[in-house]
Amino acid sequence: MENELKKIINDSENIVFFGGAGVSTESGIPDFRSVDGLYNQEYEYPPEVILSRNFFNANPTEFYRFYRNKIIISGIKPNKAHHALAKLESIGKLKAIITQNIDGLHQAAGSKNVLELHGSVAKNFCIECRKLHGLEAITIKKVPHCECGGIIKPDVVLYEEQLDQTLLSQAEDYISRADVVIIGGTSLSVYPAAGLIYYYTGDKLVMVNKSETTFDKRVNLLIRESIGDTLEKAVGVANE
Repeated sequence: MENELKKIINDSENIVFFGGAGVSTESGIPDFRSVDGLYNQEYEYPPEVILSRNFFNANPTEFYRFYRNKIIISGIKPNKAHHALAKLESIGKLKAIITQNIDGLHQAAGSKNVLELHGSVAKNFCIECRKLHGLEAITIKKVPHCECGGIIKPDVVLYEEQLDQTLLSQAEDYISRADVVIIGGTSLSVYPAAGLIYYYTGDKLVMVNKSETTFDKRVNLLIRESIGDTLEKAVGVANE
């Protein structure tokens, strides 16, 4: 299977990568839905409740306590998968990374064209005046406020919020025009993001995922190995 992926990459010039939390677990970031992920730990409120817009509005102190402890993780670095994808972009084969992650590790590895469907922890804004703030703005006080007095909110898509329609349209366009779509580290259970895969009509749909998904039977190549090791080997050959 590894040789198949190497050949697919070598023969293709229009690749799109669609990734989720599993891409970053090898950097030490917990997967929300894995056995050891946030969804299987115990808190006063379930993570999906805390990470909702209604909870943010009603209880920003508890929201930020959880957000700082579990979402903002210091000292993380890009792993093999991030670096392999950045390399694949640099040689002109990878046209876009579409990610459900908010950690910014793709950009840290050097990737340029990254569509962050769920936003980024590095970006924050005032809900009143819309002024933008960096990550440091939300790490100081229990509930960070803008100079205007408004509460600062992370620029991430919470439960009960819609995805950016412009980003979705861009993602649809990239996927529909791709020769190859590589899916990695995602359960494909979160919509509407997961529905983007239906826009691909080609015959080179690749899945690199350790766990099973409902899309497994739809893909043309299924690899149940480490996404970092798999991409590193495949992209290394593609650049030789």
